[in-house]
Amino acid sequence: METPGTPAASGRRWIALTAVLAGRALLSPRLARDLIRLGWSFRARDWWRRAPFLPLPPREYLRWRMFTAYGDAGAVPPVHDIVRFARWRRETMGL
Repeated sequence: METPGTPAASGRRWIALTAVLAGRALLSPRLARDLIRLGWSFRARDWWRRAPFLPLPPREYLRWRMFTAYGDAGAVPPVHDIVRFARWRRETMGL
């Protein structure tokens, strides 16, 4: 049995978060655009040069962002926080 703080449990929570956000994006094209733009802004530089050749953020950066936002580098943000942040970026920053 694995404990909630293990990397495997955290990985599953990130996958579940991604699935919920994808479902929400299917129901709202504007939110889909906001989430795509948000995800693109977090991508690693030169992502196409390193496996897995996907525009994903660096792990260290994500851990730092989670620590500064939630006080825990291993935290997984709630869905509503990501949705609010994506909408806030569009509304206030015009992105």
